[in-house]
Amino acid sequence: MDKFILKPIKDEISFEDFANIDIRVGEIDEVLDIPKSNNLMKLVVNFGDHKRTIIAGIKKERENPKEIQGKQALFVINLPTKEMFGEKSEGMLFDIGYENKIIPVLAIPEKQVPNGSSAG
Repeated sequence: MDKFILKPIKDEISFEDFANIDIRVGEIDEVLDIPKSNNLMKLVVNFGDHKRTIIAGIKKERENPKEIQGKQALFVINLPTKEMFGEKSEGMLFDIGYENKIIPVLAIPEKQVPNGSSAG
């Protein structure tokens, strides 16, 4: 990823559509390799009252994908469960930059907040 691409603004959505997206803060407890995949890593994320497995395509994006272990980040948690390489993903990591062809970074809270806090 070497050249920044500014994407066009997406079509307008209603406030109700946006309100249906459940974005929460979670702390990344574990970052585990998925050996059969060249791109995917398994994240075990603590949302305060429960933990979820989130599969994220971060293996090639970072020199050391495990560097995000222990950090809080934003996740979309009301997507349908999806199976990839025999692993279930129960949400999506919310990161910044992939669509712009730059090395992605985590979308993180400004300061530590309780795990499970809602965004929006």
